[in-house]
Amino acid sequence: MSNQPIRVGVIGAGANTTSRHIPGLQAIQGVEIVSVCNRSRQSSERVAKEFGIPTVYENWLDLIEADDTDAIMIGTWPYMHARLSIAALNADKHVLCEARMAMNATEAHEMLSATQTNPHLVAQVVPSPMTLGVDKTIKRLLAEGYLGDLLAIEARVGGTFLDPNAPMHWRQDFNLSGYNTMTMGIWYEAIMRWVGHATRVTAFTKTFVKMRRNEEGELKSVRVPEHIDVLADMTCGAQLHLQVSSVTGLVDAPEVFLFGSKGTLRFNQNKLFGGQSSDKALSEITIPADEQGGWRVEEEFVNAIRGEENVTHTSFEDGVKYMEFTEAALRSAADGIAINLPL
Repeated sequence: MSNQPIRVGVIGAGANTTSRHIPGLQAIQGVEIVSVCNRSRQSSERVAKEFGIPTVYENWLDLIEADDTDAIMIGTWPYMHARLSIAALNADKHVLCEARMAMNATEAHEMLSATQTNPHLVAQVVPSPMTLGVDKTIKRLLAEGYLGDLLAIEARVGGTFLDPNAPMHWRQDFNLSGYNTMTMGIWYEAIMRWVGHATRVTAFTKTFVKMRRNEEGELKSVRVPEHIDVLADMTCGAQLHLQVSSVTGLVDAPEVFLFGSKGTLRFNQNKLFGGQSSDKALSEITIPADEQGGWRVEEEFVNAIRGEENVTHTSFEDGVKYMEFTEAALRSAADGIAINLPL
């Protein structure tokens, strides 16, 4: 495959796909986007014209089964991710699937099973992007014992006021997003890169606006929380507190603290701060040039197809773990019990 062109079909061409994935793939030598299928013929033709894509499909299955396609980029909402990914893998096509991985843990496991049945194919989930610049440095500092024993993790994500009159966003529609709750899974994925996954989850949620109008103007029940607090035991021995909210106006930018027996790390606004027990305050930590990460999702996907590197951001195995965490949090809140992982 390394000496042959890679032909990509795109299913779902929303903002992230058109701003990142399509330009990113088209910038790679030897990669051609040959087809697109969006929610309507009109929107598909608009994207095809903008990016010079030769073929438009009205039926996503026809795109997947086309002989002129080697890989499928899935940019739909989560409710279609499992169906499209499994169909593509079974059609012998590589898959790059937009986050969040699936509607629930069951679908995520089904997607992983499809990759295990087709181990020669590359299957990648678009990764959580916020901490890419500091991930390697945090992992190195942890390995070097900068914090001593890791004891607690505190993550807080918010900054907006509740808008009771806003129309329903697709992320608030359980039928489209499933157990995915705001950006909770994205932040958990980043934390999981540093310290591993959770073993036990307890959560409390609030939904303040019970009904919103969808894009057709119909009133629909809002089943996705607008505020969530999660407590979790982690495999590393630490306790995690993760708060994600759409109602905490004017708080600082999203941040994560790692508290250890000897030191503290703080991630905030793409910067890393640290201090140890002998220090009086945190100070910014310089990220070495060889540890500075960044967005290279499309490049990694193509290189994996060509056999030049393995997928690190994000494998279907990791996707299953964050989908289990996501589902466990909402199940815990609904039933008032702690949920053990894995599910």
